[in-house]
Amino acid sequence: MKEQFTAVFQQVPEGYIGFVEELPGANTQGETLDEARTNLHEAVQLILESNRALAEESLQNKTVIREPLASIS
Repeated sequence: MKEQFTAVFQQVPEGYIGFVEELPGANTQGETLDEARTNLHEAVQLILESNRALAEESLQNKTVIREPLASIS
C-alpha cells in the first residue's frame, strides 16, 4: 500500500511554510517552494522512521501480529 498525503504550502515573507494535513508534526519551511517541498518530504520520512522505531521499542518481548493495512477511503 502506498498512502498519499496532502501537502499544503503557504507563501510568507521569508519564503514558504508547509505541512501535511494527515500527519501531525510534519511541517517545514524553505526559501523557495521547491526547497519547502524537499524539506517536507524529509520531514515525513523522519517522522515515519521515528514512529516505527518507537513502536518497535514499545513492543519488544511482546507477541504481536503485524499485517498490511488496507487503504482507507
